[in-house]
Amino acid sequence: MVNRKVLDPEMSPGAAFGQRLRQLRDERGWTQDELGARMGCTGTHISAVETGRRPPTNRFAAGADRAFGTGDKFQRMVSALQNTALLEGFPEYVRQEVRAAEIRLFELGIVPGLLQTPEYAAAIATGAVRRGAITEQQADERLTLLAERQASLVRTPPPFVYAVLDESCIRRPVGGPEVMAVQLAKLVAFAELPNTVLQVAPYELGERRPFDLPVRLVTLADRSMIAYAESAMQGYLDRNTGLVLPMLTAYHQLQAEAMPQAASVAMIEQLRKGTP
Repeated sequence: MVNRKVLDPEMSPGAAFGQRLRQLRDERGWTQDELGARMGCTGTHISAVETGRRPPTNRFAAGADRAFGTGDKFQRMVSALQNTALLEGFPEYVRQEVRAAEIRLFELGIVPGLLQTPEYAAAIATGAVRRGAITEQQADERLTLLAERQASLVRTPPPFVYAVLDESCIRRPVGGPEVMAVQLAKLVAFAELPNTVLQVAPYELGERRPFDLPVRLVTLADRSMIAYAESAMQGYLDRNTGLVLPMLTAYHQLQAEAMPQAASVAMIEQLRKGTP
């Protein structure tokens, strides 16, 4: 019991599910093996769901509802988890981002959310809806959260924001020429702020580019750090210093290899002026 993991239900929908599962199990005095026997699975499986190492399935949720006599409460929690437009780990990242002293971003393919114009962000969300990747309600959820995140940057003192954009971010057309022209102008304005650094990682970096996935690094006021990276289907949040520091080192290497801010802004300006 001494090494029992502390569960934070605010971290993500999956964490809330695991915390509720443990709470009801504790109230009944059941071990994980005893609950597993009632649900038709192993105690190891129960442990993995409680601590967020495995996501709960519909079948697992139905078994939990039967074991605890909770109607369909666990099934509704899983439904909400599956229907959210946010990747696992991202809600907790956002809660730390709004407290950040420093934010480091690396993005591929699209402009980072914190730097997007409303029109650019809406075009990205609309594209996802058309592909069937998310619903219109989920698109609204994403856009609302993005607006809140951007608003949180306007505080005193503001966070220092470092952004390295792969060249694909500024060359990939999104939303049509007018939307791109405004978006590129916003990047130039961002680079002029006293608390920002904007760089472009050119295609010529090739294999010297250290990241193949988007990366976000947050430094809090107490100098502790968290890292968040994601693939198309899953997000990963980490506070482990042994894992975060190598990512910070790789980010510094990326900054050293990327174009200086002046050259980066010049490239963006050239693209902007060439956009009808």
